[in-house]
Order: sequence, then C-alpha cells, then structure tokens
Amino acid sequence: MASSKLVWTSDPETAKQLREDGKTAVRRDAAPSAQTIRVVIDRKRRNGKSVTVASGFEHAPETLTKLAAQLKKRCGAGGTAKDAEIEIQGEHVEAVAAELGKLGYRVKR
Repeated sequence: MASSKLVWTSDPETAKQLREDGKTAVRRDAAPSAQTIRVVIDRKRRNGKSVTVASGFEHAPETLTKLAAQLKKRCGAGGTAKDAEIEIQGEHVEAVAAELGKLGYRVKR
C-alpha cells in the first residue's frame, strides 16, 4: 500500500492501512554533546533586521520549542523554533553560544 497513488477511498480498512503506512518515524532527541550547533546572524530576507540563527539541532519539535523559550528568556528577545533551527530576534550570537555551551552543545560561530 505504501507506493499506492490512491487519493481517496470509502473503504475504512484501506483508509486505516494508508494512515498507518504514512506515519513518520518519531524523532528522537540526540544528546547535546553529540550535536554541533552553528550560530550565525542572518539579515537576508528580513528588511535589514538582524536575527540570530542557531541551526543543526537533532531534537523533537517539543524539545526544540522548550530550548527556544529558554534562549529567548536569556536574550530578552522574541524568536521561534522551526525546521531544526532556532531564530532569536536581534544580534545575540555571544549569549546564545554561551548558553548552548553551558547546556553541553558544541558550538561553531
């Protein structure tokens, strides 16, 4: 069933099988010491505003969201977590790198 091009079906058994086949693997959290995080400032596509981007995380979305909240509090700024990266508004490379280093991550600037 996984290679099926079926778009819609009224058969409940086929629909159930398609839902089970389409489930993605649950993303596991890797140990912080096993992750190398790159912290950079990005100004592209942001109308000249600076955003600190920490990328390279191997975490589940919930864990990444909690880590983003911790970094936002540390920097006193807004931000978001999406697609294995955390964006913090403003230029906070040193603060983000220091906080991630305390948590056990390997950090590249």
